[in-house]
Amino acid sequence: MSPALTADDLAVGYPTTDDPIVECENVILPDGEITALVGPNGSGKSTLLKALSGQLEPWAGDVRLGTDDVYGMEKKPLARRLALLSQDGDLPGSLSVRELVQHGRHPYRGFLEPLSETDHAAVDEALNLTGTDEFADDGVGNLSGGQRQLARIAMTLAQEPDVLLLDEPTTFLDLRHQLGVLDAVRALNDERGVTVGIVLHDIAQAARYADNLIALRDGVPYDWGPPAEVVTEQLLADVFGVEATVREGPEIVPHQPL
Repeated sequence: MSPALTADDLAVGYPTTDDPIVECENVILPDGEITALVGPNGSGKSTLLKALSGQLEPWAGDVRLGTDDVYGMEKKPLARRLALLSQDGDLPGSLSVRELVQHGRHPYRGFLEPLSETDHAAVDEALNLTGTDEFADDGVGNLSGGQRQLARIAMTLAQEPDVLLLDEPTTFLDLRHQLGVLDAVRALNDERGVTVGIVLHDIAQAARYADNLIALRDGVPYDWGPPAEVVTEQLLADVFGVEATVREGPEIVPHQPL
C-alpha cells in the first residue's frame, strides 16, 4: 500500500516552546487505511496531527501528500485533498446542518460564487454518508453533542478529501455517540476509501477501529504497526503507565496504574 501522507525528520514546536514537542524520523499514513495516533496526555498527538495537516509548520523536516510538499501547496488545492477536523467544536447555532456542510465546498468556489450542481451533490453525499441527512434542516444549536460531531465530519467530507485528519473527535461524547462517530469514520473509509488519521485517547477503541497505530511517548514514536502487533503489555506499561493483560483481538484488560 502506497503512503498517502508522510513526514520525515520532523521537529515540531510552538513559538512559546524552547524545545520541540514532537520529534519523528518517519511517519506514514498508508493510502486507504485508518491510522490512529495514541498516547497519554502531553505525548504530542495533536501537535503531530497539526504538523501533518499543514496547520503547524515544522521547525525541521518535511510533510508530503503523495509527492507534493504540504507546506509548499496553496491553501485551496491543499483543502481539496486534505481535510482537518480540529478539537475546536464552536459552531454557529443559527445555521442549519445543511448550511454548515455547504461550507465544506469553499475550496471549490470563488468569492460569492453560488453552489453548483456538483457542490450540491457533494453536500448530499456527505450528509448521507454520515447519517446527518435525517436532521439536515435542523439548526446546529439544537443538536446533541454526537450529532454536532457528525455534522462537523460531514462538513469536512464535503471537501471530498483524499485524506481526513481528526483530532480527538470523540472527546466529551458519551459512549453511544463515541461509537457512532467511529462507526461513521470506519464507513467513510470502507465506502469511499478515504485515508484517515485520527487522534484517540482510548487505545482499546483505537485498536478496534484502526488498521494501524502510532504510539507516542514524550513526543517520540514508541511503536507503529497493526494493533495486533503494537498493543502489548509492555507498551501499555511503558507508554500509558498501566499494568494490563492483552488478550487476542487485541482485547485490553487493565489492572492497575504503575
